[in-house]
Amino acid sequence: MTHPSLLPWIIVIYFLGGLASWASGRLGPRWPRSVALVVLLAQLGLMLVIWCGPVRPLEAAGGGTWLLLFRSPWIPQFGISIIFGIDGITLLLLLLSDLLGLVAVVASWNSIQKWVGFFHFNLLWCISAFASIFMALDLFLFYVSWEVMLVPLYFLIAVWGYEERRVYAAIKFFIFTQVSGLLMLVSILGLYFVHGRAAGVFTFDYFELLSTPIPEGTAFLLMLGFFAAFAVKLPVVPLHTWLPDAHTEGPTAASVILAGLVLKVGAYGFLRFLFPLFPGPALKLAPFAMTLGVVSILYGASLCFAQRDAKRLVAYSSISHMGFVLLGIFAWNQWSLQGTMMIMLAHGLSTGGLFVLVGDLSERIHTRDMNRMGGLWSSMPRMGAAGLVLALASLGLPGLGNFVGEFLVLLGTYRVSVPLASVATLGFVVATVYSLWIIQRVFHGPPAPGGGEHWKLYDTTAREGTVLFGMIAILLWLGLFPQAALNTSRGAFEELQKISGITRQSPTSSQLEYQSLDALLGAWRDLPDRNPPAEK
Repeated sequence: MTHPSLLPWIIVIYFLGGLASWASGRLGPRWPRSVALVVLLAQLGLMLVIWCGPVRPLEAAGGGTWLLLFRSPWIPQFGISIIFGIDGITLLLLLLSDLLGLVAVVASWNSIQKWVGFFHFNLLWCISAFASIFMALDLFLFYVSWEVMLVPLYFLIAVWGYEERRVYAAIKFFIFTQVSGLLMLVSILGLYFVHGRAAGVFTFDYFELLSTPIPEGTAFLLMLGFFAAFAVKLPVVPLHTWLPDAHTEGPTAASVILAGLVLKVGAYGFLRFLFPLFPGPALKLAPFAMTLGVVSILYGASLCFAQRDAKRLVAYSSISHMGFVLLGIFAWNQWSLQGTMMIMLAHGLSTGGLFVLVGDLSERIHTRDMNRMGGLWSSMPRMGAAGLVLALASLGLPGLGNFVGEFLVLLGTYRVSVPLASVATLGFVVATVYSLWIIQRVFHGPPAPGGGEHWKLYDTTAREGTVLFGMIAILLWLGLFPQAALNTSRGAFEELQKISGITRQSPTSSQLEYQSLDALLGAWRDLPDRNPPAEK
């Protein structure tokens, strides 16, 4: 059976692997790539062992069912401990982190030629920070991990970015996330002191802070600090402006990490911390947050049509998909929460795959301008087929993982607000148009004038095909057999609902209206038939 003391070593192995990659760069560029690949494969194997192995849930202090839980004092005089835990939500996100880390390494195999060792050090450092964020159950440790994540991401964008504005994009990303993170730090310290005065014990322990009695006004202000940090990372409109620039200027690996993992830590923060720590204020904020989710869905989707840069188009589509995540989180029922997890997994794979595809195309034709593309299917049919399936996943085609998630979110939202669910459904329609539009502009139609004869038009290599079709295979598995992922996260979501005391099972005003209509129809059915059938 896997032992809880293994959890800190997950972080350490990533970081040591990064140092080994950096040191091996002196031996040649293949060494850092190989070391990073081996480390990520080993960690993926470990996550699969925890998922499929004989690990049994255990009851953690303060309530909550965890598969593994590790505790150790760190700075006891200030109530700071090293607390790591893995439940169903964390486990799925750790699996996603390893998968996308592998994708980032393989997709950058030939494109990264400068400071290869340092590049892979930053990549593994980044993955270790994500793992720490997903496992941390001490709020001080969570904040440290949150801030540490920014440094390697800054280097990935600023050093290995494609365009002249890469430093601008990296600084913009850093400022947005740093300022919002400081607001969260103020809220964490406020919660720390409020709990200390109420309980007589000053601690950052997540399980202890769950039971903190907080005055209503104070709780709402503290919640806003957390909300700001998570909303920037998600990102929520209008706090999204750092995302398109970071995606456009960063290398393919950074885009995969940004779309697949950075956006997910915002959603994870809402799930793990906002509702459990501040259930009352979160419930009051829910109508506003859900409205922002719908705005993000439609705003991100509509801006896709204004883009000429294929990479920027995919970036704006991420804003739209994350709107569904925000909508599902604040609907806060089992359907919407399970759908949120499925979107997080499927979006990381489908959008990450699209970024890899755009990067591969850019290496061949040295442009991402869709006005200079067209007619590529005839020379690259395998790449065209992969792009078509990934685009279909992005638009929510039944049979692929994205559809399962978005359908469950809309179903859960319908129980809370019929108008918001109805408007959000328009996101499906708009996504269908822009997803097929990008495939038509890139792979079909006539070639761009004066461009085709200068391009190196060769189809997917074995390395590229393994990445693209491997991600497609997982998306198909999530779409056709989603129960494995749903079963893994169900218990954790039920526990979060139990901790928050909000199940969203009581009827809302919309449901009361429908129940009244049902009662009216039932009364109508009970009336004597005005036109009885003629007697035979």
